[in-house]
Amino acid sequence: MVGVTALLALGMLGLVPVAQADNASDKAAALQQQAALEQQANEVQSSLEFVDAGIAKSAADLVTFQGQLPGAQTALSQAEGRVSVATGEVNSLTARIDLAQQSKDKITAQIATDATKTTETKAMIGQIAAQSYKAGGLPVNLTLILGADSPNDLANSIDLAEQAMRSQTAALEALTAQKATNENAQVRLAAVEAEIKDLKLQAEVALAAEQSARDAAATQKAKVDKLISDSAVLNAQLEAEKPRIQTKLKEVQGEKDAVAFQISEIQRKEREAAEAAARAEAARLAKIEEDRRVEAARVAYDQEQQRLAREKAAADAQANLGGGASTPYEPEPFVPPVYVPPAYVPPAPGNPSAFGLQHPFAGNIPITSGFGWRQTPAGTIDFNGTGSYLHSGIDFGATCGTPVYAPADGVVQIAGQTNVVYGGGNVLYISHGVVQGNALMTVFYHNSSVIVSAGQSVTQGQLVAYSGNTGNSTGCHAHFETWLNGSPVDPMGLL
Repeated sequence: MVGVTALLALGMLGLVPVAQADNASDKAAALQQQAALEQQANEVQSSLEFVDAGIAKSAADLVTFQGQLPGAQTALSQAEGRVSVATGEVNSLTARIDLAQQSKDKITAQIATDATKTTETKAMIGQIAAQSYKAGGLPVNLTLILGADSPNDLANSIDLAEQAMRSQTAALEALTAQKATNENAQVRLAAVEAEIKDLKLQAEVALAAEQSARDAAATQKAKVDKLISDSAVLNAQLEAEKPRIQTKLKEVQGEKDAVAFQISEIQRKEREAAEAAARAEAARLAKIEEDRRVEAARVAYDQEQQRLAREKAAADAQANLGGGASTPYEPEPFVPPVYVPPAYVPPAPGNPSAFGLQHPFAGNIPITSGFGWRQTPAGTIDFNGTGSYLHSGIDFGATCGTPVYAPADGVVQIAGQTNVVYGGGNVLYISHGVVQGNALMTVFYHNSSVIVSAGQSVTQGQLVAYSGNTGNSTGCHAHFETWLNGSPVDPMGLL
């Protein structure tokens, strides 16, 4: 069964963007969004797989591209933002390095100046010491021994010595202060040099981050450009294919209706035959019951006649004793009751679970597209004008060559390649008969091979086919349908 009224997704609106994730919760949300987008693409593809495999693939790709575009554009914007931040960081570090270098140059110049001052101060101290010695800067008793000419010479000598000592002391104090200043400058210089080294390392890291951000932005920009370009190409291709697809969709819809009628007729006849058999069985049982009732009535009648005969004989015997005459007993003939067959009332259909349908695959095969009516999204082309389409089965993501097993006992109706359904490839229809008033048929499409034949009886769990990619299929998968009383129903409600 095609299971589509068909939809071609062009210019999808409201698609789920795939966002970039920086933390665990964002990544989980991104994975959910990606899964939703993939599901959306699978549903669009499954809606067109019986029309044209290439068109179905293009439509699904368009949905994917357009769904990814908002996320890619957001990622590009974020990447460009990171480039801006990294560039600002590099510029800030460069400015800080310049300031630190200026401070280093200033301190270095100051240290050189202070070194000159220190040398000059040391020279001055040497000169003061020499002058002090010449001026008598020695102890008074030693001066006298050496021979001062007069008291005035001695006073002058002492005065000059005191002045020299004060100058020398002041020079020594200045030298000590200069030394402390020089040591402090050296510490500051070492700190500035360490800062410059650290800033240069930070600048290298920032430059690498900036280049990485620029590369990421360039990659993201290329991705955005490609998504836009690919979407435009696919959109143009699908727009050009509209007239042909519209014509094909009418054909597919006709085939869908024909197959639905065929299945409906098969199941109608099965249910009628089952009801006729049930009616005949009910009539047979009713006749048996009626015959039993008539026989019981006959036995009761005979017993009653025997009783009446005995009573008549006793009455006659009494009459003979009195000299009267006796008359023979004449029983009434037995008239059986008229048989009226009861009206047959078919029972209400039971629960379809009575078929005991089992999964057609041994493993846990994921569902890529579920069963049900889907509303046509805004911005799409609804080729049938209904506003919605029915995916009348389930697509399982089975790899090619996956064994397919009969879900229940039944009889094969159609097997192998057929023109009953365009694009179905190797098909398999199994009728599971009527159980509790319900008729059930299971249908498989796109099989790589079918190993049973039409008219063959199969048992539950029997290998009947291998999944594949035949017909208008865009990849290995299994399209599985369940038809109950002439209408498709969700297989998951029966499995």
